[in-house]
Amino acid sequence: MSTRDVELKRGLKDVYLDRTQASFIDGGEGKLLYRGYNIHDLAEKSTFEEVVYLLLYGSLPTQPQLDELDATLRASRAIPEEIYQIIEITKAGHPMDVLRTAVSALASFDPEVEDNSPEAVLRKGLRLTSQTATIICANHRIRQGKQPVAPSATLSHSANFLYMMRGEEPDDDEAKLMDVDFILHAEHGANASAFASRVTASTLADLHAAVVTGIGTLKGPLHGGAAESVMAMAEEIGDPAEAKAYAKRVLDGHGRIMGFGHRVYRAEDPRAQHLRERSKALGEKLGQPKWIQILDALVEAMAPYRAKGIHVNVDFFAGSIYQLMGIPEDMFIPIFALGRIPGWTLQVLEQYENNILIRPLLYYEGPMDLEYIPMEARS
Repeated sequence: MSTRDVELKRGLKDVYLDRTQASFIDGGEGKLLYRGYNIHDLAEKSTFEEVVYLLLYGSLPTQPQLDELDATLRASRAIPEEIYQIIEITKAGHPMDVLRTAVSALASFDPEVEDNSPEAVLRKGLRLTSQTATIICANHRIRQGKQPVAPSATLSHSANFLYMMRGEEPDDDEAKLMDVDFILHAEHGANASAFASRVTASTLADLHAAVVTGIGTLKGPLHGGAAESVMAMAEEIGDPAEAKAYAKRVLDGHGRIMGFGHRVYRAEDPRAQHLRERSKALGEKLGQPKWIQILDALVEAMAPYRAKGIHVNVDFFAGSIYQLMGIPEDMFIPIFALGRIPGWTLQVLEQYENNILIRPLLYYEGPMDLEYIPMEARS
């Protein structure tokens, strides 16, 4: 067999893995739907809790259904004392390393860890959605030498996250902004981390194992790490007037401007506009317009590349929001992971529903049928 007999699809580009009801992406138009609902409507009109229900149960909730889900999320926020101890031991690592270690350890405390029935996976997915927020915030405070803030039983998911991070309740604008951020990150088809989670689930490993796989994959700078890289880039630019020269210098050197381009979108990422507007408003509110001005200048510098389908993606403005909220750069990716837990859970549910072991092929190009040479005859 030669390469002429095999069509290689490097990166599995344009390969359809399976059918899904989770999300629809039209990369040419810049369109994203969750379970048929446009991301613009969800970002403007919904809440993260509603979106969690929509993704996991397939429809927008009635008020009693939403109340029940919200109560479940609030009741699931506590983590075992042993998980705090693990966070303490690993606090010097990157927060994503701490998160994946803690989530892996959580499996030992979940009574349904080995139950892959749809009902049990849904319950575990809701628990993980709540518990990961507590893990991320506990790590943030422990590495600063502070005591973790116990979860609130009265705040929404997003408000509780900011409360546990900072030790004080956020105002309504900040809580809503965080809520929108979680909504925009909740699900996005067969991206790298979702695909990796499905590969793990296809072996019939448990949900915790699949989520740990997703967390590990998300850490990479070509996936979730982009928001972290964008703010490092903005800090290097330092001034809006320097953005054009910076972009030229990087591109002339065959480098990459982080936060631009997407494997799927050839139009602007539909999620980006919601974070751009909110980042600008937050910067003005806090009297710190610098970051959005730098990013806007960089967008303008990259304008000639739009004709090639290179536009800003969701990560480009997310980092500026986190920065303005006083969140360290290495916490950006864990926040992405927190929003994505429901999406990973749904992807795992779909994989279990009609499972087949995901096992692609590699085309071998090495030597063939070599003669084994005994040790004493090797030179």
